[in-house]
Amino acid sequence: MCVEFTLDTSNGNLYLNDFLISSKKNIKRLIVIQGPTASGKTALSVAVAKHFETEIISADSRQFYKEMSIGTAKPTLDEQQGIKHHFIDSHSVADEVSAARFAKEAELILNNLFRTREVVVLTGGSGMFVDALCHGIDDIPTDFQLRDELISFVESNGTTQLLNELAEKDPVYFNQVDHSNPSRIIRAIQVIRSTGKPFSEQRTGQKKINNFEIVRFIIEHPREQLYQRINHRVDQMIETGLIDEVRSLEAFRNLNALRTVGYKEVFDYLEGKVDLNSTVDLIKQHSRNYAKRQITWLKRYSEAKFIQYRSTKEMLTEIIHDLRNLP
Repeated sequence: MCVEFTLDTSNGNLYLNDFLISSKKNIKRLIVIQGPTASGKTALSVAVAKHFETEIISADSRQFYKEMSIGTAKPTLDEQQGIKHHFIDSHSVADEVSAARFAKEAELILNNLFRTREVVVLTGGSGMFVDALCHGIDDIPTDFQLRDELISFVESNGTTQLLNELAEKDPVYFNQVDHSNPSRIIRAIQVIRSTGKPFSEQRTGQKKINNFEIVRFIIEHPREQLYQRINHRVDQMIETGLIDEVRSLEAFRNLNALRTVGYKEVFDYLEGKVDLNSTVDLIKQHSRNYAKRQITWLKRYSEAKFIQYRSTKEMLTEIIHDLRNLP
């Protein structure tokens, strides 16, 4: 049998039927697929992983948990299309995974994958977790007593007062943080009160040195199109049993993972604080607000290639073209 290879003399890469075999630099590449919630990250990541015959590391901070599926829009086995996804259903909701822990565990998996693969895919909507793996995480102190006090305060009074404090003491992080995520607000206030310094300043430490190259792609949508996708996703969650899923997690409702969009609103509904229609509207509104903050976060990546949402095949073709033309 005759096997035909193509050498691209412009960059020294060797291809077999457009599949990158090697390069003169022998570079390992981590392809990062990002975008706001409901932007189509899963389908595109699977397509990229299938093309390069590799695996996916998920950096969605709620999809780690086995008990949380509907409200996290966790990809089904059909949607995964036989591609190995690391950090999907990998932990129990009672076993909290911090960004630092994720980075440590994911780096071990990543290094193991790079032993046999030139390319690995990283995807997820949790920007802090993506950054923790790609760039390292700052060693910021935790005052556990103060944290517990702040948690109790939020349970009784909500987050409005803490958000006002954050806006005053750290407007940079105030504009980045998910305002509907109490755990991140509490973490920022805890650090500010403990150290007397803005949380954002303490998150800009020295970046770690990687033995691989990061190539980042971000999916973009017209705002109204994205909002329609978000609203449709929430309707699907309700239809497929979100209320029952949240009801089954009542015993864990005080955990950080359950104090998030799609869960905290349903807990209020189950307590009779709000009717079902209002609950659905609130989940949609809070999801749209979350998407806005994700978009703000993603604009920080000056090196990223922003891809206009089209069919998965068209976006995959654009990514392959860009990768082939990297120096």
